[in-house]
Amino acid sequence: MTKPTLLILAAGMGSRYGGLKQLDGVGPCGETIMDYSVFDAIRAGFGKIVFIIRSSFREIFEQSVRERYGDSPDFVFVEQELYKIPEGYSYNIERSKPWGTGHAVLVAKDVIDTPFAVINADDYYGRHSFETLAQFLMENEEKAGAYAMVGFNVDNTLSESGSVSRGVCSVNEDCCLTGVEEHHKISREDDGIYGVNSKGERVPIPDSTLVSMNIWGFTPDLFSRNEELFKQFLLTNKENITAEYYIPYVVNEIIKYGNATCKVLSTKDQWFGVTFREDREYVVNRLALLSSEGVYPSPLFKKS
Repeated sequence: MTKPTLLILAAGMGSRYGGLKQLDGVGPCGETIMDYSVFDAIRAGFGKIVFIIRSSFREIFEQSVRERYGDSPDFVFVEQELYKIPEGYSYNIERSKPWGTGHAVLVAKDVIDTPFAVINADDYYGRHSFETLAQFLMENEEKAGAYAMVGFNVDNTLSESGSVSRGVCSVNEDCCLTGVEEHHKISREDDGIYGVNSKGERVPIPDSTLVSMNIWGFTPDLFSRNEELFKQFLLTNKENITAEYYIPYVVNEIIKYGNATCKVLSTKDQWFGVTFREDREYVVNRLALLSSEGVYPSPLFKKS
């Protein structure tokens, strides 16, 4: 059975956070949130770890990773830059905004040939989430188009420091995803949770609504399908310098035409992350508690 690959999206610049939150030491021994994901993934059975980063901070990022983890896992670093688009396509030179998470996955196409998971570097997903996803990927490694997503209840994904964006999921009777609609400005108010949908409408969102926290599982066939969709996106948005190409859009388009199914996997873990600088104290306290309860060793990694 092939070990799946873990693809970590770590190219964000942390504008709302005020720095590279991927490298912010929030654990008892200075661990980053990403460190806990790597630790959970390795013990769940993942093999190679691929980091999507920017060239502007590659040196400090790679040095930091190798200093903390040692040489035990197989690490690959891939740079996500605007110019990395399919041959024969172009974009408006005034654009400075990154293409988005769908493009971040696409730039890893030459270094992944196994089933793989995709996560954000600055989100904590929990041990059970990785175990559940690893099991799915290993059981379906020969099935092209067998995708998965770990879903979290929206009320377990909010920040007390400000509004957030989430992909609200629709699921059928077979627990398969039928669509993801991006909602923005989601926050809890006195009478419940509200957000702004893709039509710009302010709508209520029930507490138990499943949302995507960008923890996905894919088979390698995703790359060719993703590339074709990205080509269409480039043509459609050639003069739009702010349009972004998200993973949920990619998955939506693929399942809409029957080219894949996406199983929604449940998890007993609770998500938390550092969207805002004000979230940091909560994250520090949660990780300290998990360490004191023996969920994680401290320090996480011992160099060989």
